[in-house]
Order: sequence, then C-alpha cells, then structure tokens
Amino acid sequence: MKILGPDFLVFGIDDVDAGHRCAVDYGLKVVEKGAHGGTYEALDGTGIVIRRSSDPGLLPATAAKPGLRETRYGVADKATLQAIGAELSKDRDVKELANGLLQSTDADGYHIAFEVTGRRPIDGPWYGINVPGQPPGRGMNVTATTIDEPDIRPYTLSHVVMFTRDKVKSENFYAARLGFRTVDSFSNLGPFMRPQGTHDHHTLFLIQAPPRGMEHFTFHFAGANEVLKAGWEFSRKGYKSFWGPGRHILGSNYFWYFNSPFGGNIEFDADMDIHDDSWRPRSVPMSVDASQSFLLQYADKWAPTGGPPKH
Repeated sequence: MKILGPDFLVFGIDDVDAGHRCAVDYGLKVVEKGAHGGTYEALDGTGIVIRRSSDPGLLPATAAKPGLRETRYGVADKATLQAIGAELSKDRDVKELANGLLQSTDADGYHIAFEVTGRRPIDGPWYGINVPGQPPGRGMNVTATTIDEPDIRPYTLSHVVMFTRDKVKSENFYAARLGFRTVDSFSNLGPFMRPQGTHDHHTLFLIQAPPRGMEHFTFHFAGANEVLKAGWEFSRKGYKSFWGPGRHILGSNYFWYFNSPFGGNIEFDADMDIHDDSWRPRSVPMSVDASQSFLLQYADKWAPTGGPPKH
C-alpha cells in the first residue's frame, strides 16, 4: 500500500489562540483562521488543523483533552485508498466522506484517516554543507548564514508518536493491515515504523506506556542549522524546552522538543536517515546512550565583549 505518511494532524484544543500563535511561531503558514480554529501548512502542503475541543465536527476524543483527534495519512492514488478501505472494513467500521476521506480506527482505537495526497513539490532554498575532501555543498562565495536571515519554514510533516497499550498488537496492525515496516525498535518501548510510500526512517513511533494519546509530533526542517536557529527563536518567544537540542541515534535526526498547547510536545527535526526494504532492523533497550548521540543545552546568545553566557 503506497501510504506516504501523515498529511495532516487534527487537534481539538481548548485555547485556539495559543494554538494559532504556536503554529505561526513554529513557522507554519496560515491557510485559514477563525474563532473555530485554523489550518496551517508546511512548504509541501502537509500540516495541522486546529479546532476547539467542543467543536461538534471533531471526532470523539480518545485521550484526555486537549489532544490529537485524527491522523490523516496521504496515499499515492485511489487504488491504494480502495485497498485500504477493503482491508480495514474486514473487522472495523470504515466511513467514506464526500470529499474522498476514508476514516477508521487503529488497534488502539485512535482515529486514522486516508486521502489521496495533496502534497506539492517543495519550493525551498538549497541547503548544503561543505565537508573537507568532498565537493562543496554550497557554491563559491555563498554563505550558510546571514545577518538578516529569512524566516525558517518547515518543509513537510515528518512523524507522530503515539502511546499504545500493547506495542505488539499495534505494530502488527500497522504492519499486517497497512503495510508499514518496522525499521528499528526500542525493545522495552516500541517500534519505529515507515509506510511503503516513503524511505524515511519512521513516520510513526509507538510507545507502550500507561498514558493515552500523542507524545509528540514534528515537521522536517532543512538541516541542523535550521533546527538550532528555529529552536533558539522558539525559546526566545517563551516556549519551554522539553528535550534538546541534540541528535538521535535511531534515525540520526537532529531534534529539539518543546511543550505545546496541542496535548503533547512539538519537535523541530532534520536530517533523518532513509532506508529501503534491505535494511535489517535494530532492536535495543531504551536508554540515554541509545536515544541520543549528543545533547546540548540552550542559553541566550552572547558576544565576546559581553562576558560568558549566563546559565
């Protein structure tokens, strides 16, 4: 099944103004906004939808409010959509809406949906690095940073992380019913999984733990520079850092997590590994050493004449 990954995440939250500010401060583009909430997009058209928790148009909450109400996956074509409908309708309700959206539930009862993707080619600046002994990643006299840098925009919706009651059952559902592959796993927590329509290390991570709902979500940014710069600006705007900045080992992606009004954390992410079906999954116990290759700590900027940074 040619599932590409999540195209949209739909949230029911109590403070839509805080959600709007967070989405805009994170770098997402406003598509529509009103008292009801709003829709916000990355460069490729993937994004998030915000609605009030009391909105009657939302699907029922499956965890404490506020939180994620629905994960909408983009698929490559109508044939994939039909195959998903036929498979899931064998043992669960499947609803087809007039706009072509196919709605159902996963093994944990979370709301999942599928639609022919509306992703568009990414129109973003070229990002390259210069490594000694290799051809330049940037052209001659092209600088990597400037005094007045343009606004940093997320490129595409990367992944969502969900708590599960039974990691084996949930993994089997996504693998056997929807064609996801386990790329790596924390043996004591759960699997990192990718659907067949992408080579990204994962678009879904399942964590077996008592809580219900979403742990975090993230969009891909262009590289480490953007994660650090955007995260620093996010911190300056008052958002509380939860974990990072650093770099993961499984997936290799740079990360920086922050608290958010969406019922879970929001992450800045970049430079994730890609894998094909020849990859042999790794399974290791979750630990500090297994989760990060390094971890930094945020501090305000300083200049040499201003003395050392304040902690």
